[in-house]
Amino acid sequence: MATSGIELSLSPGSLLPAVSVVLPVLNEEFHLANAVNSILSQDYPGELEIIVALGPSKDKTNEIAKQLALSDKRIQLVENPSGRTAAGLNLAIKQSTNPVIVRVDAHAEIQTNYISLAIEILKSSSAVNVGGVMGAQGVSIFEKSVARAMRSPVGVGASRFHTGGESGYVDTVYLGVFIRAAVLAVGGFDERFIRAQDWELNFRLRKIGGKIFFDPRLHVIYRPRSTVRELAKQYFEYGRWRRVVSRRHKGTINYRYLAPPLSLIAALLSIVLAISVNTLFIFPAAIYGIFLIVASLFIGKGIIEKILLPIVLFTMQMSWGLGFLTSPKTLAPSEH
Repeated sequence: MATSGIELSLSPGSLLPAVSVVLPVLNEEFHLANAVNSILSQDYPGELEIIVALGPSKDKTNEIAKQLALSDKRIQLVENPSGRTAAGLNLAIKQSTNPVIVRVDAHAEIQTNYISLAIEILKSSSAVNVGGVMGAQGVSIFEKSVARAMRSPVGVGASRFHTGGESGYVDTVYLGVFIRAAVLAVGGFDERFIRAQDWELNFRLRKIGGKIFFDPRLHVIYRPRSTVRELAKQYFEYGRWRRVVSRRHKGTINYRYLAPPLSLIAALLSIVLAISVNTLFIFPAAIYGIFLIVASLFIGKGIIEKILLPIVLFTMQMSWGLGFLTSPKTLAPSEH
């Protein structure tokens, strides 16, 4: 497959392509070193470079990045004044020169054979982007509860990159290993998107005929948020920006995305009517609460997780729903 004469796939018989790993980072002092070390530990025999886009962090992230760059000449740094993920990715991709781009976030750690396997899958699938499982793993008991929710269809829906499943062509994948020419052919990441920029980019890649491929053998360790406040903020932003994508690209919304906002509306309406009209109206809200408790009993491991999970699930779903419902049209306005 090619667009305007540009080759947008790896041929099955091609040699090992050089790879550029790009990381946009901001306030990641606790995770950056582990993310970079997981990249440096790859078994990929081809050429490898790492480009870290440094946002205006308020912690020691940039100091750690500079120390890492001094320790290994394969690590390059580029300034990202806005601190925004999409802008950082574009700056890193612009500085890269290799035909394959591997996106890694500071909250992620990739398995030792991640790049080698991804290159094999790019060749065999003729895809422009491949990805695998977002394997959420926590350290604290709260993080472990969040991870449990993220890996369950009850928490974030049944996307294969969350829950696993068979390999195949999909709409989007977590992070991604891209053909650089394909990303450039569609103009890179849309810097107006604070969140959901990966989904939006994959939509444009598919629009020019590119294929997105999921393979569960690709596994990424993801470190979830460590407090209710951080989790609520994260999922509120997810909901806001998923609404932006649905406005920008008509027909891309599905019932899974509508479940959290509809649940929020139903629960609030139930409570208001129970207070103002008749207590019997509390049943929908009560049923939702019971559902969260019962689901937590099934998916939780250990008594503390089972206790924390209703709070985690409620926070994820209601924050996502509130973000979706309150997402203003002024976010990422359409180009004219």
